[in-house]
Amino acid sequence: MAFTTRLLSKSRQLYGSQAILRQEHAIPVRFYAKEAAPTALKGDVMLKNIFLEVKNKFETALGILRKEKITIDPDNPAAVSQYAKVMKTVREKANLFSESQRIQYTIQTRTQDIPDARTYLLTLKEIRIKRGLSDELGAEAMMMDALDKVEKEIGKPLMRNDKKSMAIFTAEFDKINKKLGIRKEDLPKYEEELELKIAKAQLEELKKDALEAMETQKKREEFKDEAMPDVKSLDVRNFI
Repeated sequence: MAFTTRLLSKSRQLYGSQAILRQEHAIPVRFYAKEAAPTALKGDVMLKNIFLEVKNKFETALGILRKEKITIDPDNPAAVSQYAKVMKTVREKANLFSESQRIQYTIQTRTQDIPDARTYLLTLKEIRIKRGLSDELGAEAMMMDALDKVEKEIGKPLMRNDKKSMAIFTAEFDKINKKLGIRKEDLPKYEEELELKIAKAQLEELKKDALEAMETQKKREEFKDEAMPDVKSLDVRNFI
């Protein structure tokens, strides 16, 4: 049945579609692998190990999704919270990146060889835009203003290996964070809020696909007189 096929396909993507901006972190070849196989391994051995790792993570994730109840109701905060908890369990058991970890990994890989602060900030902006993240507080403009101030003070481009000047720049960052009300101890809360937003977006996508699948079924002669179920009543576990 079209509905079963579509929902099954979407269920298998739940944990594979789950990277904030720091100096430490490109998305891995596979979302399931946190790091590549050792470079000392040769071609086919390395590929075999990667395949086995991905397979094990996939099976672990599916095993959890077969047990946990997911309610496809993106407008219900309780359903969104429960879905986020299920996905967190999937990540922990299958050793997967969270969205914030994936962003950090991307930043580390993209910026590790960048020598100057200005290119670094511009790269962060590019990553943010590509990841679909918004800068609602205007932090980027503030950081660029701070960089202009520091470079004017030192009379040259700010290089990231210039510890003395970078300390001045970091102090400006601290002022910006204080002005915006951003505290280091609140980072876990920000990550949780991000994961809830992602959970809601994924449930909305699941709901959309389920409704489209049911509409397709209704057009078939054998189902034209059959009442379609409420999406919220569907149990994803039945389609895995």
